[in-house]
Amino acid sequence: MFNVLLTLMLIDGLLLGAVILMQAGQGGGLASLGGGTASQVLGGRQATSILTRMTWWTGGLFMGLALLLTLTNSARRSGASEVAKQLQQQSRGQQELPAAPLPGATTAPPPATTPAAPAKTPSQKP
Repeated sequence: MFNVLLTLMLIDGLLLGAVILMQAGQGGGLASLGGGTASQVLGGRQATSILTRMTWWTGGLFMGLALLLTLTNSARRSGASEVAKQLQQQSRGQQELPAAPLPGATTAPPPATTPAAPAKTPSQKP
């Protein structure tokens, strides 16, 4: 389904580009070059209205196909991307490490412990 929609979008994009280039803008366009085919077949005013309608339809179809492709692609992929998975693994690895002290922070020395007296065994006399 994804490949079919992608193919339709590519065809629609090429058609949209051709329709836009055929329109006569402020500075002319391909339609104004030496008697464009659209103006010869349909006449000047009618060619403009049909090209404008075709532009709107192909543009709307392009946007609709883009939305469908986004939805099918997100349903096709289960879970996150490979980059996101690698970042999650790295963050898990960093969480297991003990926190390093901040630069310039002083750490208190460990509390002094007194050596414990050796336990008396029954064979020793006081």
